[in-house]
Amino acid sequence: MNKPPVRQELFSWPVRVYWEDTDAGGIVFYANYLKFFERSRTEWLRAKGISQQALKETIGGMFVVSDAQVRYIQSARLDDELFVTTSLLAAGRASMTIHQQALLNNATGPRLLCEATIRAGWVNANTLKPDRIPSQIIDALT
Repeated sequence: MNKPPVRQELFSWPVRVYWEDTDAGGIVFYANYLKFFERSRTEWLRAKGISQQALKETIGGMFVVSDAQVRYIQSARLDDELFVTTSLLAAGRASMTIHQQALLNNATGPRLLCEATIRAGWVNANTLKPDRIPSQIIDALT
């Protein structure tokens, strides 16, 4: 049975576009948005008091991305200042669904460049088999 959506405050993480993020055309290479989203998710967890390394070492589990649906709208370019948002859509017993956006920060207001819905499952860090998300993590996230 699906749980109702979680209403949560939006987390935002700043990103500057560097040479290494761009392709030969001077625009952000499409796969790099996934890197930006990963960084924002990691900082979102950290802001909630959850260290991914500590989870692995002390609890013996970790989150792994099992699905990513990405929609590209407009390209970012070298030196652009972005902010990447993260919010929890739903949390179940063994996975969570997260909505993320990459927005251009400009004088006329933020402009959506890319968005994704990410599903991250909880696995045993040694066997990589699915497991239940510990309740203290669910409590911290919701």
